[in-house]
Amino acid sequence: MIIKKYNRLDYCQYLLSSQINYTITNMANHIKNLSHDRINRYLRGEKLKPNLLWETVKKLIELDEDGLIIFDDTVLNKKHSYQIELVRRQYSGNEKKVIKGN
Repeated sequence: MIIKKYNRLDYCQYLLSSQINYTITNMANHIKNLSHDRINRYLRGEKLKPNLLWETVKKLIELDEDGLIIFDDTVLNKKHSYQIELVRRQYSGNEKKVIKGN
């Protein structure tokens, strides 16, 4: 896959298709001619709200009374990170304290 101009649809498609690894590093590793830095610059300037993703996927969801949708707000501990731009101090329910994470 080659992306000439990176946009919101590209990022949303990646989030929808990735089952395990949602990092921009992983995305850059799988798309030809797209660097981690380019994605990072795009995300810094773009205001992506959860409702954007929801509007894209809600028509794809099949309702079932036994079905569940699970939202995960996991904070990944990055205590040894010193130069990762997106790392910030935030509360981790897992560690029951504020940690460096993303």
